[in-house]
Amino acid sequence: MHKEILIIDDNPDIRTLLTNILKDQKFEVRAAANYDQAVFEINKKIPDLAIIDIKLDKDDKDGIDLLKLLLKKEKNASVIMISGHATVQIAVDAIRIGAYEFIEKPFSKEKILNYVNRAIESSKLKIERDLIENKLFHSFELIGKSASIIKVKKIIEKLATSESRVLISGPTGSGKELVARKIHKNSNRSKEPFIIINAALLKENSYEKELFGEELDDGNISFGALERANRGTLLIDEVSEIPYETQSNILRVLIDQKFKRVNGSKDINVNIRLISSTSKNLSELVKINKFREDLFHRLNVMPIELSSLSSRTEDIPLLIEYFKEKLSDINGVQQPKIDIQNDNLYTYSWPGNVRELRNLIERITILSANDTKENINKQIEDILDSPTKDENNKNLLEKSFTSPLKEAREHFEKEYLITQLKKNHGNISKTADFIGMERSALHRKLKLLGIKGIN
Repeated sequence: MHKEILIIDDNPDIRTLLTNILKDQKFEVRAAANYDQAVFEINKKIPDLAIIDIKLDKDDKDGIDLLKLLLKKEKNASVIMISGHATVQIAVDAIRIGAYEFIEKPFSKEKILNYVNRAIESSKLKIERDLIENKLFHSFELIGKSASIIKVKKIIEKLATSESRVLISGPTGSGKELVARKIHKNSNRSKEPFIIINAALLKENSYEKELFGEELDDGNISFGALERANRGTLLIDEVSEIPYETQSNILRVLIDQKFKRVNGSKDINVNIRLISSTSKNLSELVKINKFREDLFHRLNVMPIELSSLSSRTEDIPLLIEYFKEKLSDINGVQQPKIDIQNDNLYTYSWPGNVRELRNLIERITILSANDTKENINKQIEDILDSPTKDENNKNLLEKSFTSPLKEAREHFEKEYLITQLKKNHGNISKTADFIGMERSALHRKLKLLGIKGIN
């Protein structure tokens, strides 16, 4: 099916030029010569892409108003703004509102087709992303009857009408991102962007650009997370990894609600709600001058602590039943016959926490949905156990108890990752999926721990 493009421009020559270019590429084209015609066409059907001129025929309405109208009707609408005499500020405003790109007249055939194809692809990816997010996050809830989970749920409810900054702490895989999404979804900003930046995955020299954006030599602008999150919520995941010098710039944003892009000279005003998360103890990092104390207090207005799964095993049966139902529905298979009384589920340490449990249930759901309870029990045992578990645990404990904390942690991580790699025959991707870690992050961890060549 051919994509449909709506051209909105009061210049008949421009409408004809664009129509001919796009029809030659097998696009379906509609055109509007003024504001009222454009509204009529938009109300009739949302196009796959709209190309909108800034200046139209109405004194009180222009292309920016049409952009806002279109995005209000369809948040993933793809729009390219064009103009022959717009200011830089208008171009910036258009991008900030939600336009994919701004193009100055006159433009070449190659340039317009390049941006048209990229805009349509970008819209497609946004729609797919939303679908995935709905499956992975918005359809999931905080499940549990433990005191710690009940406490977290109550805090989230209280935060619904608050603009307070939130610091979520807890071990990897405990559900920090899910909590952040729930806070955003329950807030007055729920219809605005929810942007995530994972500080642990950024390159050493890219923090400023990723957060604040950059003004390039050719006049183009690379928008950072702060601008993309304007009016909405920004989650800085693993905030402890932000370099000390960048922390001071974040602090200034929190105080002044404005910042400058890299290589920029103009202040950019933003209105965001900041949520931070960490798997490390920030107060301890403050003591050793690894994290700014003033920034810590600004972030830690409303603290939320998530417990490890091993400390709330009473939640495991509820989580299993919940994940069974959700994941079987997502994957279009019947629910697997998992014995929630299986001792392995409660004696296992769950280093990947809820994420690891969910990955286990998804694996069983996809591969063994029709299998017997006995066979599934055996699979769970094989996944969570190893023939030399007792001896390995004994050696690991002995080694850990005679080592400083940092070395003990490294001993455990190394043994755990070696075990998981062996189970997956050295496959990095499968191992990363199972333990709930990004592939690139796992590569870095393996290199740091000196682990290589496992089959």
